[in-house]
Amino acid sequence: MLRVIQAIGLTSNPRKELPPAVDDVSFEAHAGRVTALLGAPGAGKTTVLRLMLELQRGRGVTHFRGRPLHRIAYPSREVGVLLGEVPGHPGRTVRGHLRMLCAAAGAPIRRADEILEAVGLVSLRDERLGSLSRGTDRRLGLACALLADPHTLVLDDPAGGLSTSESRWLHDALRAYATQGGTVLYATADPKETARTADRVVTLERGRLVADQEAADFSRTRLRPRVAVRTPHATRLAALLAKEARTTHRSIEVVREGGNRLSVYGSTCADVGEVAFRNGVPVHQLADETGDMGPGAGVPQARAAQARSSAAPQPSTGGPHEPPTQAPSFVAPRSPTAGPREPSTQTAPSSAAAPKALTGGPHEPSTPAPTSAAPEPPTDGLPKPQPSRASQKTHQTLQPQQSPEPLHTPGPFNPAVPAPGASSPLPPPISVRSAPSPLRPLRYEFRRAVGIATGFVTGAVVLVASAVTAVLLARVGHTPQPRLLAAWPRELPLPPAALGAGLLGALAFGDEFRHPALAADRGTVPRRLGLLTAKLLVAAATALLLAVLTVGCDAQVLYLFYGRDLAEVPADWPTLGAGWICLVVGCAWAGVLAAGVFRSTTAGLAAVVAVPVLVVPLVQAVWEGHSVRTAADFPLRLREVLLTQWPFGGERYVEAVMLALAQPVGSALMLSLATLLCAYLVTTLRGRVR
Repeated sequence: MLRVIQAIGLTSNPRKELPPAVDDVSFEAHAGRVTALLGAPGAGKTTVLRLMLELQRGRGVTHFRGRPLHRIAYPSREVGVLLGEVPGHPGRTVRGHLRMLCAAAGAPIRRADEILEAVGLVSLRDERLGSLSRGTDRRLGLACALLADPHTLVLDDPAGGLSTSESRWLHDALRAYATQGGTVLYATADPKETARTADRVVTLERGRLVADQEAADFSRTRLRPRVAVRTPHATRLAALLAKEARTTHRSIEVVREGGNRLSVYGSTCADVGEVAFRNGVPVHQLADETGDMGPGAGVPQARAAQARSSAAPQPSTGGPHEPPTQAPSFVAPRSPTAGPREPSTQTAPSSAAAPKALTGGPHEPSTPAPTSAAPEPPTDGLPKPQPSRASQKTHQTLQPQQSPEPLHTPGPFNPAVPAPGASSPLPPPISVRSAPSPLRPLRYEFRRAVGIATGFVTGAVVLVASAVTAVLLARVGHTPQPRLLAAWPRELPLPPAALGAGLLGALAFGDEFRHPALAADRGTVPRRLGLLTAKLLVAAATALLLAVLTVGCDAQVLYLFYGRDLAEVPADWPTLGAGWICLVVGCAWAGVLAAGVFRSTTAGLAAVVAVPVLVVPLVQAVWEGHSVRTAADFPLRLREVLLTQWPFGGERYVEAVMLALAQPVGSALMLSLATLLCAYLVTTLRGRVR
């Protein structure tokens, strides 16, 4: 099956008194090729990607190999996504983040180590996400996108803010992925980067599609070639070039860019060098460059033609060249196990040669001249364009041009064949994909919970607060022993253990809405019943452990301070224990459901506190109101219903749980959980984008 993206009629929802950010955008991205979505900031590139990935409401449809994303069982296996920064908790380690995503995507655990080696982050696997640099963050983002061995990569400004060497590495990796049969679609605002790295360019302007063309056609219609000259006699050389143009009846424009630099449009390095040589003008730099014509240049060409200067006709459309800004120079540390790549070079005015970015698709090479600056030897197996980057305002060493290597034909994703130009081989594909297993979301949730220190710190704070509270309550007196062991003063609506369990439950969804783990799955982790069940199970296990540790620590502390009398086990401990466990687990579940409904950790904790403050008084009013019948002799009738004796006296524990739920607090908690679960299911069904 052909691996292709088909975007049809993408249109965002209209805004107040403003046109839609994206209006009727349709294009295709084919397998084995790199497609760039180009546009100025605010042109609608990110909105298009979000509409394609069903992260934003709107009209239109996008087919990934013939199916929309919501009809694909495992979207992360079909599409690898990087939108903005790496969506992860800043306290999580690099390796822990990838291992968590392995469980979510159903990939084997060894995949995390393979992808770390492929992107050169083995030495940084124990670093926290919050401490990563921009270049390292981009490498990790690409690792997350490649983790599930997807057929397609969708990236939003992947090289934004990177240095020249880091941008080269990133585009090498994308080219290697496309060469091995994958589909690459990325958004960018840099036309020169697009001309060097893409095979096809889709241009947006003000939310509309204005051009869909091959990279060679894009370079010819959207970019303006020129000759950069640096000489101490810039004024004289400009006059000589103008005189030569009048003599030969050619259209040449000479622009003085300050100091000793000239930009000559409509000529070649050979012609400019010959004029300078004949007239004895020393030249310090002579190179082909390509400058941006600006948004919308060349589309349509008649509009750009009106902006031409009346002094001399120009061979191409567009406005004056704008000098680009220099990207920050930073090279991320790499592991010795990663494959070799070119050493980083910082562009400076005094450098001997400016670094060249690797090209992506087929471009038209400029005419070679003896005096033109030659590019670096191609390392990706593709022909390189002769024009250098506009930001390379440096002296260049004149070298003989080297012939490019033959073009590689995209083939299957075979790790045995090294990708041309890649810094290190891509990780091998997942050869065996296991069948869906109910333990996969459980593994994901477990790794999510233990991957950061928040849960451990919260548990330690709860134990310390409970012990201190129990000691103070015992010193003051007038507190029943069950409340003493639970460290639950009458003045507080909930004990510290219940509040801690509610906070940990709220973090289960609240952190994921702030740091979404799976961008391919509609921006957050998939809100399915399997994942919800896993979160409830992990939250229940955590709450149970916290409840048992709290009572044990409080009993031990009371024994150390006041002796054995206050640390004795109550006679009705099964009923009290069941009520205590139900309270803590119920608070944890309330936090999970409330955070999932309101998408906030604070809202989840607030819902936990609202149960004893608001719901319990309401339930008490109902229970204490006028009633014709009461639930007397409930334990006796429960034994009659159970009929047989359970092993190890299990009927006593069931009876204790039922009695705990029959209390006002238990009833209020059950009512709150049922309401939150219904609200969660309703918001899940309404929140799905069809």
